[in-house]
Amino acid sequence: MATKSAAANNVQIKITNIDTNRPGQIMVMLFEQEGFPVKHDKALQTQFHSPTEASLLVEFTTTKKELAIKVLHDEDNSQKTSKNWTGIIPSEGLGFSNGAKISWRGPPKFHDAKLSLADIQSPISISISYP
Repeated sequence: MATKSAAANNVQIKITNIDTNRPGQIMVMLFEQEGFPVKHDKALQTQFHSPTEASLLVEFTTTKKELAIKVLHDEDNSQKTSKNWTGIIPSEGLGFSNGAKISWRGPPKFHDAKLSLADIQSPISISISYP
Protein backbone atom coordinates (compact mmCIF):
# COMPACT_ATOMS: atom_id res chain seq x y z
CA MET A 1 0.00 0.00 0.00
CA ALA A 2 1.50 3.33 -1.04
CA THR A 3 1.78 6.04 1.54
CA LYS A 4 0.79 9.57 0.68
CA SER A 5 3.76 11.90 0.85
CA ALA A 6 3.40 15.16 2.71
CA ALA A 7 2.76 18.15 0.50
CA ALA A 8 5.47 20.78 0.40
CA ASN A 9 4.45 24.26 1.45
CA ASN A 10 6.16 27.58 0.86
CA VAL A 11 6.79 29.67 3.95
CA GLN A 12 7.59 33.36 3.41
CA ILE A 13 9.37 35.33 6.12
CA LYS A 14 9.68 39.11 6.20
CA ILE A 15 12.64 40.17 8.31
CA THR A 16 12.62 43.78 9.46
CA ASN A 17 14.79 46.14 11.51
CA ILE A 18 18.03 44.99 9.87
CA ASP A 19 20.90 47.31 10.84
CA THR A 20 22.61 47.86 7.48
CA ASN A 21 25.53 49.62 9.19
CA ARG A 22 26.65 46.36 10.78
CA PRO A 23 28.90 43.90 8.93
CA GLY A 24 28.42 40.18 8.43
CA GLN A 25 25.43 38.22 7.19
CA ILE A 26 21.81 37.56 8.04
CA MET A 27 21.22 33.88 8.85
CA VAL A 28 17.63 32.65 8.58
CA MET A 29 17.14 29.19 10.08
CA LEU A 30 14.13 26.87 9.95
CA PHE A 31 13.95 24.42 12.87
CA GLU A 32 11.93 21.55 14.22
CA GLN A 33 12.12 21.16 17.99
CA GLU A 34 15.49 19.40 17.98
CA GLY A 35 18.32 21.88 18.39
CA PHE A 36 16.17 25.04 18.50
CA PRO A 37 17.52 27.70 18.77
CA VAL A 38 21.10 27.04 19.83
CA LYS A 39 22.34 24.19 17.63
CA HIS A 40 22.49 25.76 14.19
CA ASP A 41 23.70 22.50 12.65
CA LYS A 42 20.30 20.97 13.57
CA ALA A 43 18.39 23.53 11.49
CA LEU A 44 16.36 21.92 8.71
CA GLN A 45 17.34 24.70 6.32
CA THR A 46 19.53 27.80 6.56
CA GLN A 47 19.78 30.79 4.23
CA PHE A 48 22.48 33.47 4.25
CA HIS A 49 21.82 37.03 3.08
CA SER A 50 23.79 40.29 3.03
CA PRO A 51 22.50 43.02 5.37
CA THR A 52 22.15 45.57 2.58
CA GLU A 53 18.48 46.50 3.10
CA ALA A 54 16.50 47.29 6.25
CA SER A 55 14.06 44.49 5.40
CA LEU A 56 14.35 41.18 3.63
CA LEU A 57 11.84 38.68 2.25
CA VAL A 58 12.93 35.03 2.22
CA GLU A 59 11.13 31.82 1.37
CA PHE A 60 11.53 28.21 2.47
CA THR A 61 9.78 25.11 1.17
CA THR A 62 8.96 22.53 3.84
CA THR A 63 6.77 19.52 4.55
CA LYS A 64 7.02 19.91 8.34
CA LYS A 65 3.76 20.52 10.24
CA GLU A 66 5.37 22.52 13.07
CA LEU A 67 8.44 24.70 12.87
CA ALA A 68 10.23 27.62 14.45
CA ILE A 69 12.40 30.29 12.87
CA LYS A 70 15.53 32.00 14.15
CA VAL A 71 17.13 35.02 12.49
CA LEU A 72 20.69 35.97 13.45
CA HIS A 73 22.64 39.01 12.28
CA ASP A 74 25.96 37.15 12.32
CA GLU A 75 28.31 40.12 12.39
CA ASP A 76 31.53 38.12 12.70
CA ASN A 77 30.51 35.40 10.18
CA SER A 78 31.10 32.68 12.81
CA GLN A 79 27.70 31.05 12.11
CA LYS A 80 27.21 31.10 15.90
CA THR A 81 25.48 33.56 18.22
CA SER A 82 28.32 35.61 19.72
CA LYS A 83 27.99 36.65 23.37
CA ASN A 84 29.01 39.79 25.24
CA TRP A 85 31.50 39.91 28.12
CA THR A 86 29.12 37.92 30.37
CA GLY A 87 29.35 34.90 28.09
CA ILE A 88 25.56 34.63 28.37
CA ILE A 89 23.94 37.61 26.68
CA PRO A 90 24.05 37.73 22.85
CA SER A 91 26.07 40.56 21.32
CA GLU A 92 24.45 40.22 17.88
CA GLY A 93 20.96 40.93 16.58
CA LEU A 94 18.36 38.17 16.92
CA GLY A 95 14.74 37.53 16.03
CA PHE A 96 12.41 34.57 16.47
CA SER A 97 9.06 33.45 15.10
CA ASN A 98 6.01 34.30 17.21
CA GLY A 99 7.94 37.24 18.67
CA ALA A 100 9.63 34.85 21.13
CA LYS A 101 12.29 36.59 23.21
CA ILE A 102 15.42 35.78 25.13
CA SER A 103 14.82 36.00 28.88
CA TRP A 104 16.90 35.74 32.04
CA ARG A 105 16.28 31.97 31.77
CA GLY A 106 18.01 31.85 28.40
CA PRO A 107 16.91 31.48 24.79
CA PRO A 108 13.25 30.98 23.93
CA LYS A 109 11.85 27.46 24.01
CA PHE A 110 10.50 25.77 20.89
CA HIS A 111 6.90 26.01 22.14
CA ASP A 112 7.27 29.81 22.45
CA ALA A 113 8.40 30.21 18.83
CA LYS A 114 6.49 27.30 17.29
CA LEU A 115 4.34 27.86 14.22
CA SER A 116 1.79 25.40 12.91
CA LEU A 117 1.99 25.19 9.13
CA ALA A 118 -1.81 25.04 8.90
CA ASP A 119 -2.15 28.36 10.76
CA ILE A 120 0.64 30.38 9.14
CA GLN A 121 -0.33 33.72 7.67
CA SER A 122 2.25 34.52 5.02
CA PRO A 123 4.53 36.31 5.22
CA ILE A 124 5.64 35.66 8.79
CA SER A 125 7.09 38.87 10.22
CA ILE A 126 10.25 38.76 12.36
CA SER A 127 11.95 41.90 13.65
CA ILE A 128 15.61 41.72 14.61
CA SER A 129 16.42 43.09 18.09
CA TYR A 130 19.95 44.32 18.69
CA PRO A 131 21.67 44.53 22.10
